Amino acid sequence: MSQSKKRDPRVVIIGAGMTGILMVIKLREAGIHEITVLEKGASVGGTWRDNRYPGLACDIPAHMYTYAFEPNPEWEYRFARGPEIRRYFERVADKYDVLRDVRFNEAVESCVYTNGVWQLKTSKGAELEADIVIGATGILHHPSYPDIAGLEQFAGDQFHTARWPDKLDLKGKRVGIIGTGSTAAQVIPELVEEAEQVVVFQRTPQWIYPAPDREYDEELRAKVRKNPRLARRAYRWYTRAIELFFSRAVIGQKIPHLLMSWACKQHLKRSVKNLELREKLTPDYTVGCKRVIVSTKFYDAIQQPNCTLVTEGIERVESKGVVSGDGQCHELDVLVLATGFHPFNFMRPMELIGREGLHINQAWEKRVQAYRSLLIPGFPNYFLMLGPNTPIGNFSVIAMSEVQSQYVLQLIDRWRRGEMQEIEATPAATKRFNDYLRGGMAKTVWVGGCNSWYLDNEGVPAMWPYTWGQWVEEMSAVQLADFTEGSRT
Repeated sequence: MSQSKKRDPRVVIIGAGMTGILMVIKLREAGIHEITVLEKGASVGGTWRDNRYPGLACDIPAHMYTYAFEPNPEWEYRFARGPEIRRYFERVADKYDVLRDVRFNEAVESCVYTNGVWQLKTSKGAELEADIVIGATGILHHPSYPDIAGLEQFAGDQFHTARWPDKLDLKGKRVGIIGTGSTAAQVIPELVEEAEQVVVFQRTPQWIYPAPDREYDEELRAKVRKNPRLARRAYRWYTRAIELFFSRAVIGQKIPHLLMSWACKQHLKRSVKNLELREKLTPDYTVGCKRVIVSTKFYDAIQQPNCTLVTEGIERVESKGVVSGDGQCHELDVLVLATGFHPFNFMRPMELIGREGLHINQAWEKRVQAYRSLLIPGFPNYFLMLGPNTPIGNFSVIAMSEVQSQYVLQLIDRWRRGEMQEIEATPAATKRFNDYLRGGMAKTVWVGGCNSWYLDNEGVPAMWPYTWGQWVEEMSAVQLADFTEGSRT
């Protein structure tokens, strides 16, 4: 079938974050123009729009954290801050006229597969039909709230870091923060600078890698602006460095992991001289088992006179503060919940119903899994971007989305030529793929004795246990034998 005679699918993209923006651009490049993006928020940006807490930054070097086709000479720091990342996505969306296809403040409430098409209903009461649905809903966007007795009794300001209030004034305030993960490690140094007193409630200490940050001044930005090749060179350099070092360390390659472990342990030893405090901050699990925090500020902040580390656990919350396991009541004005997200929700709580009334909760009743992290048996022509077992634990999310987008476009192109009617991986291929993943997990650091958000309900890491290069290679071509007969018509 010639290009002019190809079918033009009706595509609905759910979400206008980094992946949704990318898919609009790539679909148009492929000659597909009947696109609707349904975005629950009021603007593009996804997680970088929703999160506004002080200290918000990316732990991937900024010049690597871009679309490969759209370098950014305007980065202000090596590890970009949240507001500038949001500006980047807004600029890309504006440059490529993405917004004309986006319907804001309109969440998808149900998505039902009926007679070969998807029927969608939105929060505004609208009904749409789509031949293909792309779930670009992201990963960490449903806040997880702790189950602590009396939490609702607290009389002061209380909020999750993903719901940080605008114009919050913490001067003279006593602030408690529950959690010491990646988000808390960014927030705590900022709280210590502003609040009168900060109480950090730690359940599990974290390993911290001291990658140095740096500011890119106007002179340097002007130089990159004038010579775009510098940004592309930085993109390639950082990509290669992450691939050869960090990405390989977490999948258990000996020398990279030894170097990363040494760096984390030396950073703790050099930064915290008080042996009692150092012991409290020393994890008892393998470096990398939980996501390694990138910070040069956390240890300094936790040792400031106005900062207290509590490791006795939390007994309960009362109206005036938090009672720790030793019976002490820590009186507070503000309580911050840095307690992470529900990583396996993906498109949920949206009602996703596939072939013969199969609900996503039924499909995932035992385990959250997909074929190639993208396709779920029983849900034809539905693509879950950044699904389970992407290299989320060892690489850039943008790079992952770009690799997946090319795979998705290969399948859509076959649909357009009439070679596929229902794009659906077989249950057998999905099982085989997930068995292949399990077979590689034993050597990774994610099974190193910790309880992290990487683990599914069976305690198996929902990660990619092989190299980045292997993932790219395996995603480069579609294996038609792994798809249902309807997919191969």
